[in-house]
Amino acid sequence: MRIALLGTRGIPAHYGGFETFAEEISTRLAARGHQVFVYCRQRAAQPVFRGVRLRYLPTIRHKYLDTVIHTFLSTLHLLAHRTDVALYCNAANALFTAGPRLSGIPVALNVDGIERKRAKWNVLARTWYRLSERLATLFPNAMVTDAHAIQDYYRKRYAKEGIFIPYGADLGRIDATDRVRQLGLHPGRYFLYVSRLEPENRALEVRQAFESVATPFQLALVGDAPYAREYIRLVRDTQDPRVVMPGAVYGEGYRQLGSHCFAYIHATEVGGTHPALIEAMGRGALVLYRNTPENAEVTGDAGIPFEPDDLAAKLRLVLAMPDADREALRRKAMGRVREHYSWDAVTDAYENLLAGLLPPHS
Repeated sequence: MRIALLGTRGIPAHYGGFETFAEEISTRLAARGHQVFVYCRQRAAQPVFRGVRLRYLPTIRHKYLDTVIHTFLSTLHLLAHRTDVALYCNAANALFTAGPRLSGIPVALNVDGIERKRAKWNVLARTWYRLSERLATLFPNAMVTDAHAIQDYYRKRYAKEGIFIPYGADLGRIDATDRVRQLGLHPGRYFLYVSRLEPENRALEVRQAFESVATPFQLALVGDAPYAREYIRLVRDTQDPRVVMPGAVYGEGYRQLGSHCFAYIHATEVGGTHPALIEAMGRGALVLYRNTPENAEVTGDAGIPFEPDDLAAKLRLVLAMPDADREALRRKAMGRVREHYSWDAVTDAYENLLAGLLPPHS
């Protein structure tokens, strides 16, 4: 198949979950012999990345325009340079799936979570997302959710049965620790938080809860966000020398961080399946997670839930746990990823979905 992937910032992944998804899926599909094109906002060094052809188009670097302008231009390019099938990411792009479908290009849309609930959006953006939810049930040939909780939401609100395909993660710890030490962290003696530093991801509350706990361990708050300068300033406003905030970390450094943390804290309250949570579990991290349906669905009995007001108590709990109990949870986390969140199995599901959208003569 000739497959186009639209709606992300592009690959190689240097931002968030959709970009990691785009890189993992596209490169695996290319390795299986498909011709894959990923639309990108920022030019990489080479026009081909691990067998995937990169298409660069401009955008307007603005909080409310970046995604929709780039996807609109990408869609126009796709209509002029047709592929057999297209995969769009982000419910905000639902409107643009109509053009390819009407022109005879089958389209699947991964809607992610319920984005209109994010605090960063103004009334206009929330209205766009609310409209896009409805359009996601009408315009694409197939609507994909990566969490059963989001699938249930669309079923109950819009009477639309989406296709569930989970997010994926790599499995196994990385032995090397040089990148961890370069950040001033001590392997096995730091709590790890990874997310975009936006209000609904609760980095500030995580930092404040940690600061109330008497421990020599460190806290690594890893992440950034392009349009949240004031919130990031609040997160960074600390005098606690135990708190390390290196910004966004990718590649080998990110893999090492997940492999050697004492525990991983997942505090997000909005969205579907969060990649950082599954990735930490795949590295064998001890997981504490904010008790939302989406987070509980991913973690199952392989982590420790917390409520908004008891994170500090749960941090004390894991510090006091016997080593054997902590190791049992780490093994459960890795086993859960092995069973449910393999990237190869996720790629199988997308490959079958996209092939099934093609007309019979294709």
